[in-house]
Amino acid sequence: MKKTMIDYLLMAWFWSSGLLILVILLAIIVYLIWRGGAFVNLEFILESPSGFPLGTEGGIFPAIKGTLWLILLALVLSIVPGLMTAIYLSEYGRSGRLAAFISLLVQSMAGVPSIITGLFVYALGVVTLGWGISLLAGGLALAIMVFPVIVVSSRNALLAIDENYRLVASSLGVSKSYTLYRIILPRAIPGILAGILLALGYAAGATAPIMVTAAAIIASSSGALLEPVMALPYHLYILFTEHSSIHHAYATALVLVCLVLFLNILALSLSSLQERINR
Repeated sequence: MKKTMIDYLLMAWFWSSGLLILVILLAIIVYLIWRGGAFVNLEFILESPSGFPLGTEGGIFPAIKGTLWLILLALVLSIVPGLMTAIYLSEYGRSGRLAAFISLLVQSMAGVPSIITGLFVYALGVVTLGWGISLLAGGLALAIMVFPVIVVSSRNALLAIDENYRLVASSLGVSKSYTLYRIILPRAIPGILAGILLALGYAAGATAPIMVTAAAIIASSSGALLEPVMALPYHLYILFTEHSSIHHAYATALVLVCLVLFLNILALSLSSLQERINR
């Protein structure tokens, strides 16, 4: 009877915690829609910011482009080393000292504040290598920031595959590489993609690393690697701190939240797909 009561209390606690998080998220979205929803239209999405102070008129199209360029470059720079690291940790070095050391490094990287990553890339790329405030520097900063997310999520996706596949392949004399590329990876792809999308959502909302490496108050965001870009989180920061257009700031925040939510929902859908595949 006592154990049953404890189980009920724990279940009620878990449900209430989940519902509380959901209520907070819905409250944020509803508040952003209330304050900025009326200003989000096709012109706001497709025009460049204008007016004085900048942002009181026009839209956020260069900031959207800049954000997409930044997360795309971060993906290009981080996906290969992140995936290779995850494959080594899950398939080749599970119990070795090197794998334990790499896991420690990845966990340590995940705990580094994003502004420290931005300052490191500023010192290395912007100053030492002469890139200046640029898309390349910002993409590198975001790639370093999301690297541990990709490693951990990809490793977990690979480890979620039934161990019997590996055991049967090994007993039949099939090489590890063949088993990996023909059996393990195809089944783990939805989970890996889910982790990558979560990392992109994390990068899309990051402000601190790009403030010192890539972002400008106004830029065309053409995609040139050595030119600065506008970005949604930095543009939002400028609008709020300058108090130039609070309504446009809330509208920008709504667009950014919708972008991150879209990536997260897509990631959750892919995670559910992998669970169904592995059953």
